[in-house]
Amino acid sequence: MKKSDLQKKGGEVQAKTAEIKNQLARVLADYDNLRKRVEQEREVWAKFSAQVICTRLLPILDILEGAQNHLKDQGLAIAISEFKKVFNEEGLKEIRPVAGETFDPKVHEAIELVDGGEKGEVAELILPGWMYNEARVLRHAKVRVYGERVKEEKI
Repeated sequence: MKKSDLQKKGGEVQAKTAEIKNQLARVLADYDNLRKRVEQEREVWAKFSAQVICTRLLPILDILEGAQNHLKDQGLAIAISEFKKVFNEEGLKEIRPVAGETFDPKVHEAIELVDGGEKGEVAELILPGWMYNEARVLRHAKVRVYGERVKEEKI
């Protein structure tokens, strides 16, 4: 083989090698992007799953708290405390408005209007609400609100 043919073949081999290296670099970058995307999706699904499970456990916590209001049992108080501790660790925060606080429809649900105090203020907490990561309300706090009730007319 001639020297020029060898140089030509060598140039072709170098070009092919450069092309393969470039393809390999792209494949590795695509794989790395896929790995990162899968990891992000896994985190999103884990958070979503935690929200779903916690939301399903809220009625059980309500039952325990209702029982505690009547029983005043120390063991039950510890169980409720542990429940709330786990919820806090999962990013849940209790919404527990106090009487006199301004009604906020973003986090409160008015279940009844009552006469008395300043219109638009919370009169009484009926059931606490829960928020996830201070961004998403899982359950609005159910409250009685001061306001004008519709009077029934006598016929």
